[in-house]
Amino acid sequence: MKPLDPRLLRYSAAARGYLAVTVGLGLAATGLILIQAGLLAHLLASAATGTGAPGMHMALAGTLVTLLAVLLARAAASYGGEATALRAAAVVKSQLRLRLADHALRLGPSWLARHRPQMSGEVTTLATRGLDGLDAYFARYLPQLVLAGLVPVAVLIRVGLADWISCLVIGVTLPLIPVFAILVGRHTKATTQRQWRLLARLGGHFLDVVEGLPTLKLFGRGKPQAEVIGKVTEEYRAATMSSLRVAFLSGFVLELAAALATALVAVEVGLRLLAGHMSYQTALLVLLLTPEAYLPLRAVGAQFHASTEGAAAARDVFAILDTPVPAQAATPAGARPVDLRKETIRLTGVTLGYPGRACPALSGVTMTIRPGDQITLTGPSGAGKSSLLALLLRFAEPTRGRIEVGGVDLASIPVGEWRRQLSWVPQAPYLFAASVADNIALGDPTASRNAIVRAAQAAGAAEFIESLPRGYVTEVGERGLRLSSGQRQQIALARAFLRGAPLLLLDEPAAHLDAVSAHRLDTAIAALTADRTVVQVTHGQTRARKAGRVFALDAGQLRQAPRRPQIPPAPDLVAVR
Repeated sequence: MKPLDPRLLRYSAAARGYLAVTVGLGLAATGLILIQAGLLAHLLASAATGTGAPGMHMALAGTLVTLLAVLLARAAASYGGEATALRAAAVVKSQLRLRLADHALRLGPSWLARHRPQMSGEVTTLATRGLDGLDAYFARYLPQLVLAGLVPVAVLIRVGLADWISCLVIGVTLPLIPVFAILVGRHTKATTQRQWRLLARLGGHFLDVVEGLPTLKLFGRGKPQAEVIGKVTEEYRAATMSSLRVAFLSGFVLELAAALATALVAVEVGLRLLAGHMSYQTALLVLLLTPEAYLPLRAVGAQFHASTEGAAAARDVFAILDTPVPAQAATPAGARPVDLRKETIRLTGVTLGYPGRACPALSGVTMTIRPGDQITLTGPSGAGKSSLLALLLRFAEPTRGRIEVGGVDLASIPVGEWRRQLSWVPQAPYLFAASVADNIALGDPTASRNAIVRAAQAAGAAEFIESLPRGYVTEVGERGLRLSSGQRQQIALARAFLRGAPLLLLDEPAAHLDAVSAHRLDTAIAALTADRTVVQVTHGQTRARKAGRVFALDAGQLRQAPRRPQIPPAPDLVAVR
């Protein structure tokens, strides 16, 4: 770990002003330390050697008042430095969280899918508990780091002006503190990283367990998951105790080194004072300043351990922020807007592969989607249906091949402009911890209440929504856990209908509905998509639509399904092997 990670400043430019104030207050505190030592040495020497001369008591009283003022000023500088550093930490955390959320959104769901299943939970832990650890980094470690760079140098200069022998002794012993701190810190780094990894793993797994608690209880799998959480918690406890042992060991080593160095200076000063080679006031000044030379280095070593968790979390944030985002096209000057009500989508020899997978998810797919087409994609799980939807959603880019829209390469169309013309209903739609109306209005935030109600009616959701305690303003809970799977699906359909996009992508829309509700939903979809292009995914032809064309995917290969009487042929759609 670097003493000061420059990326924290690069990603959080607004904190530089606060850090400059912290450094300024550190300089002020350094000067006050020297003044305090000089006043206290003069006060004690005058009190010890005073002869009762007239005005002596008044002079001592004046020195004492000045000393108290310096102590108050030093306390104010220390308080101001920590308060300013906390403000800098708040700014850094806010900016890093905003950047992390924005970057994760731009990376898209495909990035999450390529990582371990708990990645979303780990990102949540990282953005909350992890970044909160930066408070210790900025409020305690960073101010001490500033003082550790200023105070020892100032003390050496001041002691050197008073007694060069003591300055030499302090200068020789002073580097022992950072040397020991570095040696212990190398072990601390590995221990702290393991502790943070376990915390992130624990947070991610716990979030997943809580979100899936109803399913776990239903299938009687709650106890095994509790045992897993208990095991990870025990590992985290052991890692935490190991980190604390290292921290205590580091503190002991640094305190011992500082105590021995201070004792060495005290011995040589005492011997020379007894021999009459040093004045009493000079001896007091050296003895008062010697601990101040070692104190900032000892403190920065101790605060290093308190700040390592936040620094480790920041490194993980930077790792995500450094992940390249797929290039997004800018709108060329004079380019015409894309209109999927009129434009044809053509996939030519499209292959899609994922890192770490030997076989591509899609292989040489060639197909044409005309405006108003009603297309059903069938196939078993893992055949590539969701990957084809991911290409149309721009969550993934073709490894080989080309996708064109109206003769224009899809990659040259800005992602935002493209997605504005899409509506998507995934197999497991996400509902936010908001009202029913807010979740439906996600498709069109400016929609009126009447438009929201009409969309709910079209999706067959109006009946159960009106039966809820507060109707459309009922809170559905995180991920809509207060609703059944079918109800969540109907709200997602209402969201898609409200959006009114020309291209509608449906991923098993009736997978969680009973036969009656599924039939009603099919009827609603058929009525509402008469003037839209629809691409619907199902596992088998039994759920294929009665109108339009049906195509099958098998191991990434696209072929036309056996033609049924009600499905017209589609000569413009072929499979390339």
